[in-house]
Amino acid sequence: MEPSGGPARADERLRRWRLVLGSDAADGTGYGLTGRDAAMDGALTALYGKPHGKGDTAGRAGLGASAPSVARWLGDIRTYFPASVVQVMQRDAMDRLGLSALLLEPEMLEAVEADVHLVGTLLSLNKAMPETTRETARAVVRKVVEDLEKRLAARTRTALTGALDRSARVHRPRHHDIDWNRTIAANLKHYLPEHRTVVPERLIGYGRASRSVQKEVVLCIDQSGSMAASVVYASVFGAVLASMRSLATRLVVFDTAVVDLTDQLDDPVDLLFGTRLGGGTDINRALAYCQSRITRPADTVVVLISDLYEGGIRDEMLKRVAAMKASGVQFVALLALSDEGAPAYDREHAAGLAALGAPAFACTPDLFPEVMAAALEKRALPVPETA
Repeated sequence: MEPSGGPARADERLRRWRLVLGSDAADGTGYGLTGRDAAMDGALTALYGKPHGKGDTAGRAGLGASAPSVARWLGDIRTYFPASVVQVMQRDAMDRLGLSALLLEPEMLEAVEADVHLVGTLLSLNKAMPETTRETARAVVRKVVEDLEKRLAARTRTALTGALDRSARVHRPRHHDIDWNRTIAANLKHYLPEHRTVVPERLIGYGRASRSVQKEVVLCIDQSGSMAASVVYASVFGAVLASMRSLATRLVVFDTAVVDLTDQLDDPVDLLFGTRLGGGTDINRALAYCQSRITRPADTVVVLISDLYEGGIRDEMLKRVAAMKASGVQFVALLALSDEGAPAYDREHAAGLAALGAPAFACTPDLFPEVMAAALEKRALPVPETA
């Protein structure tokens, strides 16, 4: 058995440093790679290696620019690295080598590791996509959407159903609907010391969810290019909310134009292909449209998902938010709905919303059900400390 810090440990350190530093002669390790390690190194060098020619993009000579060579490389990295690393390398390939256009090739789509970011890239290429690729692209998007629904739907429905029940408290509840904490608090004056118990003269309970619509939710989503992951997640959540009888859900996307995609909420894949990532931003126009569709302000939650870079009229946007809140609307401002945290955003507009009592913050998909539950119950939003 090798002692701690012995030759085997030293070799492993050299191996790791060699993989980190790459194949440049100046790496200084003097360690040679063979077999699987050499193949891993080749895949990394193809993407992150230094340019070999004056006009080359970094790594272009190693990866090439043809669909077959890139497809082989995608297959290699899926063999040698875990899915989370593969997704990072795919995004780097798109950014560093400008390979997004190759996703228009069906064989490329079949080789990639599908994730939210890939869906965003496909949606941005939607208009340029030939028919031969479209069905493959829809299959990729559907797989990601179905995986997200499995992950998020049950928790969302549970959290929101509970919030809707609690927002409809009744004073003659069935036994299983009794809210014991509130019932005991309301009956403390009826405490009987000799029996060491409280006589609940007044019962307080949760109302069962009604079959009729109790609340209305409006998702207003910025579809500018930086919001791609948010558009994907919001579309999935929109479909989940629309499946709940007690909620009337509307989904609106916008850039400088406003598009109401509510009639496509039954199929989030169709909905996503109805978006148009990129372009400018007119938040005020989008909020004006949403405001015009509100019929029950006291029972409505409006969720604006945007980085707040306003191309419209800033003061009018803030006045519109103030008017909605004054009418009883619960207004939620999310800078992003994604796993990455807050993107670059307009801090002046965020401060303006905060002054109106609508703090703007980034929200992860796992936190979103809790945010919506709080908004439906009209209680303080669970704003992350980093917001």
